[in-house]
Amino acid sequence: MRTALVTGCSGFIGYFVSKRLLSDGFRVIGLDAMTDYYDVALKQRRLGYLLQSEYFRMVQEYVEAPGALMELFETERPDVVIHLAAQAGVRYSIENPRAYLESNIVGTFELLESARAYPPQHMLLASTSSAFGANTEMPYRETDRADHQMSFYAATKKSTENIAHSYAHLFDLPITMFRFFTVYGPWGRPDMALFKFTKSILEGRPIDVYNYGDMRRDFTYIDDLVEAIRLLIDVPPERPTDAGLIPEGDSLSPVAPWRVVNIGNSDAVQLTDFIDAIEDATGRKAERSLMPMQAGDVPATWANAELLRTLTGYAPSTSVRAGVAEFVRWYREYHTS
Repeated sequence: MRTALVTGCSGFIGYFVSKRLLSDGFRVIGLDAMTDYYDVALKQRRLGYLLQSEYFRMVQEYVEAPGALMELFETERPDVVIHLAAQAGVRYSIENPRAYLESNIVGTFELLESARAYPPQHMLLASTSSAFGANTEMPYRETDRADHQMSFYAATKKSTENIAHSYAHLFDLPITMFRFFTVYGPWGRPDMALFKFTKSILEGRPIDVYNYGDMRRDFTYIDDLVEAIRLLIDVPPERPTDAGLIPEGDSLSPVAPWRVVNIGNSDAVQLTDFIDAIEDATGRKAERSLMPMQAGDVPATWANAELLRTLTGYAPSTSVRAGVAEFVRWYREYHTS
């Protein structure tokens, strides 16, 4: 039985990844600080389902706590590490940047130092589509330049990519960085647009539509993201023996067992169409308050996911209408249970 360490296990993505690994026969060590960035009750409900498995162990701790991960690596010797713990949210990074510095950068440093001492077979670290920053050439490819991040959140995540690359090179740690694109679905975070829009529409309150609705996002359903992560576990990058042998379009480092992989639906959906889907699923019309673009945000994201398909044979495909309908169904059940 393989052991997987999942940081951020009580979070939206961490919960579904942990659940999938348990169903696939992994023993899962989950680490989560249970912070109050959003309603802790939602995290506790997710965690409660994971704790029903005898093969799940929960450790409540901050990833940035000095020595905490080192002790966990020494005790558990994980075969696979999926690092999802982070301070999320573009807008909150303007209000509280220190939280991002500590959780995202220092936390990743603590993780990599622990892996250096007790190397796993494969490490998969979450990055973000926000790393592409001011790049306007779409769809985004992993090999495109990503030098001008638009928010401190994005800057910290891009920094973790660079730090992880140095550790992969120096200590021969196989590392996959995955950049995910606007993940949504049941059990999603309350600070995300789908949750906020659904809540407001059902309560008869107006919704704030930024950039006057002229925004596009590559919405990725949670089940598709989890499937991609699960498949990527079994294709760790290897240090190339000859940089000239790296296939065109592969983001594999020429000097390290490290690559970055987009996980997206490969479809840029207009924000107004996304809201239309919520209206259809709820059976109610939204009162839309058109607003200017928020600081740190970008008008569009759109993934080229060909590398994911090449590596795994898989490509996300859940339509926005189907995914939104599933979220609304869950939302209604959650708030009546």
